[in-house]
Amino acid sequence: MLVLRALVAGLLAAILLAACSSSTDGGGTYGAESAKIGESLAALGWNMSVSNLRFDGDYVMVDVDAAPSTPGGPHAKPEAIRFGLYGALAHPIESNALGGCSGVTSLNLQPASAPNPDKLTGTVCLGPLRDQSQVRGVYAYSPQDKIAGTTVAYPAAFPVGLMPTNDNDTGMVLQTSSVDAFRGDGAKLDPTALGDPAAFNGSGYMLLGLQIDGQAARYRDDSARRGGPLMVVVAPSLPGAGLSYACSVYGASLLILPDSSLEAIAVRASLCTQGEINAALLYATVSVIGTHAAVWTK
Repeated sequence: MLVLRALVAGLLAAILLAACSSSTDGGGTYGAESAKIGESLAALGWNMSVSNLRFDGDYVMVDVDAAPSTPGGPHAKPEAIRFGLYGALAHPIESNALGGCSGVTSLNLQPASAPNPDKLTGTVCLGPLRDQSQVRGVYAYSPQDKIAGTTVAYPAAFPVGLMPTNDNDTGMVLQTSSVDAFRGDGAKLDPTALGDPAAFNGSGYMLLGLQIDGQAARYRDDSARRGGPLMVVVAPSLPGAGLSYACSVYGASLLILPDSSLEAIAVRASLCTQGEINAALLYATVSVIGTHAAVWTK
């Protein structure tokens, strides 16, 4: 009898341990593939290695080396890959794999480049960031990689922006905390410009301050079921530096991948719409889309 009880107790302990391990490992990073800095992951059609996480001035840097997982197989374009800082940051920080080091003057730097479509190598720069104590690693994703059937889009027109969304849509509530609109030459527009027929000619851009809130437990479960975390993408946008320095810094997409130790999703971010002024200011959209991602931690 005592032996039977011991066996039952052992089985229960094993089941509980396995359940806890599965719960932690399977959704700890919201459906993103996970590895340690220095290791390689299969992500976005690439075998991607991230190493040498370091701080240089106000920037965080990592060295990246990647090649397609399957020679000749589909993979994200190097110019479509974005990296971001993983951790309990006050404000998300991301940059494109290519061109993200343009503002860094370190002489010991070889910025990431794609000598051909099947190679990505060099250093990725993320910043500026003064408080680097919360950085636990980096993540990678592509705004062009979308999980089918997961897109929810909302209008975000100047001067109101994005009204609070229904959390039943995505498991989170999104809303704008600020809306700033500009002509292509940098002249700022105020709401009275809506009555000026000459104000909306040419190009323009709009900076949207976004507040994103949700329950971490629900987001973890939803991400595991979906196969990846969510990203927020605004449109329209322009390639490269775009119309302003602010647009090149903030970008047009953001991965929702907060530190897994946090009990709530509470992201404060800024994104930029840009292009033909009517499209960028009056007919802009904010989309929430499931995607695949990878994260490397210290």
